[in-house]
Amino acid sequence: QVQLVESGGGLVQAGDSLRLSCAASGRTFSNYHMAWIRQAPGKEREFVATIRWSGRSTYYADSVKGRFTISRDNAKNTVYLQMNSLDPEDTAVYYCAAAYFDKPPMDLRSYVYWGQGTQVTVSS
Repeated sequence: QVQLVESGGGLVQAGDSLRLSCAASGRTFSNYHMAWIRQAPGKEREFVATIRWSGRSTYYADSVKGRFTISRDNAKNTVYLQMNSLDPEDTAVYYCAAAYFDKPPMDLRSYVYWGQGTQVTVSS
């Protein structure tokens, strides 16, 4: 089992920045791809960003490229999402999720461990 706890969400204005953190415990963190996935009201969950177990490869949704940065610190068992130039369209619950390294990192079904989510609200 992997336990994931997100933090850092909140209410901000358009153009502001936030940094989300996700602390992992339970299994060897470096064995897992990590992802930030968000869900807005009435919409399906969507990948925001992923980072491979090694940290050598990342993926960003087109809507956040150039604004968001995913990173991980395997020594601290933590993954981060730095969000800049926030837009009201970024309003959602943001989930941290983990997929074992031998699973495809861009398949939502690979992510079997999820945090409880943290709310990000961006006002215009």
